[in-house]
Amino acid sequence: MKTPARRDGTPDRNKKNSTDKGKKPQFGKSQPARGRGGAPAPGGSKTNKKGKPKAAKPRRTENPVPRVSNAKPARHQYVEGDRVGGHPQGDGVRLQKVLAQAGVASRRAAEDLIAQGRVEVDGRIVVEQGLRVDPENAVVRVDGVRVVIQKDLVHLALNKPRGWQSTMSDDLGRPCVGDIVSERVSAGQRLFHVGRLDADTEGLLLLTNDGDLAHRLMHPSFEVSKTYLATVSGHLAKGVSKKLRDGVELEDGPAKVDAFTLLDVNEGKSLVRLSLHEGRKHIVRRLFDAVGHPVVRLVRTDIGAVALGDQRPGTLRVLGRGEVGGLYKAVGL
Repeated sequence: MKTPARRDGTPDRNKKNSTDKGKKPQFGKSQPARGRGGAPAPGGSKTNKKGKPKAAKPRRTENPVPRVSNAKPARHQYVEGDRVGGHPQGDGVRLQKVLAQAGVASRRAAEDLIAQGRVEVDGRIVVEQGLRVDPENAVVRVDGVRVVIQKDLVHLALNKPRGWQSTMSDDLGRPCVGDIVSERVSAGQRLFHVGRLDADTEGLLLLTNDGDLAHRLMHPSFEVSKTYLATVSGHLAKGVSKKLRDGVELEDGPAKVDAFTLLDVNEGKSLVRLSLHEGRKHIVRRLFDAVGHPVVRLVRTDIGAVALGDQRPGTLRVLGRGEVGGLYKAVGL
């Protein structure tokens, strides 16, 4: 077979010969390899509409480089373990257990109180379950009333009999408050009596080993109200009540009552109920002496939220949770 010749007589190898039909061209653009059905074979290069090869996309690596975020952190963020008034996991006692041990409610009911936002720990409302607190140092309140959770704290109500001394011991051998609580003192409890009642005055006397509470209850600046039933001689004139409310001048300064009610008049004596926050010695007796009606019998019935009730003379009673909470609230503890 002869090769076609050019005009100058040299063979022209670029022209097709009629006998070359059916043969694949040996020149021009390379064609991508095709697989079955005309699809590009694996590994073949891809081209765009203009025939230029497309840029290969970078393959993902197993550990891509993390992107850097310039976003500012939130001002208030929750950090696990950063709980107000609480302790890290494993320390302290769960709050609902503390409330149950203090007699506030069962654990299930205590959880409901927490969920309702009625429980405070160190001045902050707690709504999360499972918070752990230190029973020795945490200040816990329910509905604003403090819950005393320290096991070693003691709060007692004593109905002091008439003729007994408001002391823990007496050099003259006279009966005193210390005789009533001698067993507790022997067991190691150090008790303070809140205020004093003279020997002829009977009624409510508080005992506690919380010295701070005892001091505040006795201090007049906290104005804890004390209520008395007084039997005085004579029939009270109409102006006596107003005079006691307005104030009476005594040798150590003026004094007055906060409330005054005449309850009964019988056989030349008057029974009255009065409240005041004064704590000076013999203050009630001196007030009635100043208005001309000496006291025949005097009984203290209430100190703040604690009432004597029908408690018998010479007996002790452990204060209830509400009473203790009321005392702490009254003095800001």
